[in-house]
Amino acid sequence: MAYVVYKKGEKAQGVLFDMDGIVLDTEKLYARFWREAAIGLGYPMTWEQALGMRSLSRTAGQAKLESYFGAGISIEQVRAKRIELMERYIDANGVEPKRGIFELLDYLDEQGIPRAITTSSPIERVQKYLTPLGLLERFDRICTGYEVPKGKPEPDIYLYGAACLGLAPQDCLALEDSPAGVLSAYRAGCMTMMVPDMDQPDEEMKKLLYAQADSLHDVMDFIKKD
Repeated sequence: MAYVVYKKGEKAQGVLFDMDGIVLDTEKLYARFWREAAIGLGYPMTWEQALGMRSLSRTAGQAKLESYFGAGISIEQVRAKRIELMERYIDANGVEPKRGIFELLDYLDEQGIPRAITTSSPIERVQKYLTPLGLLERFDRICTGYEVPKGKPEPDIYLYGAACLGLAPQDCLALEDSPAGVLSAYRAGCMTMMVPDMDQPDEEMKKLLYAQADSLHDVMDFIKKD
């Protein structure tokens, strides 16, 4: 399957990219190290629970952890351990780009379509991960969850990303891989396209999607056809 269209709208005038799982092949690392950090602190987090932590703001992440393990768990403590473990791994091994990202950005360059990163990660991490791959300068704007009042799954980051491109949210194609990110983009009114990474959307999630693609190569084909 190349892509499945759930809704049909206007042609995208800009593209908003989640970073982890869309631009970079790092979602597997987040899930791995959320789980390892929690287990190391005495919380028996499952792989499925670790997947549920992706892209969440600190407030939403705290609520999620409490739903798993009850009151008393601190996202600050677990997150600090996750960062320590993950950064140690990345310092030794680096990060990998997602297949098709360079080709998709080349196509957007050819068409003059602006694009922005819309990520929950802090700017220092964005710069650290994207710069060695030559990807930082490929985006017109870098927008982070630290610049808006509320993080994903609230719509703030996508409203901000669209505004930074000088576009209305409904004119932007938002590329996401996680449920929290999809909900954020949908709430902002973007044309939300899911490119699944670690898991597939369920039937309720599909109702929020403008389209679903199997890969970034398919996203490029979709934009050409749209």
